[in-house]
Amino acid sequence: MAEPAAFLDLTMFRRVPLALILTLAVQTGAGLLWAGAAAERIAVLEQRVDHASAIAERLARLEAEMEAARESLSRLEHALDRGETPSGVRS
Repeated sequence: MAEPAAFLDLTMFRRVPLALILTLAVQTGAGLLWAGAAAERIAVLEQRVDHASAIAERLARLEAEMEAARESLSRLEHALDRGETPSGVRS
């Protein structure tokens, strides 16, 4: 029967070069830094999208108001072309 100490052969750990251990540690650290930077970039992009959607809503309201103003102006122009005094206009 195998002993538990034989399962954890500690002599294998002595054979792993220090350079390999350092390389893995540096790569892990670099990966964590990259992930943190990516998360920050995503957060900035999400803020931009939120700001852009608020601007889009304002733009839609302004377009609707401009359309109403154009219709009102068109009615006034037609009334003036017919020689009528538009309602709400004082002489």
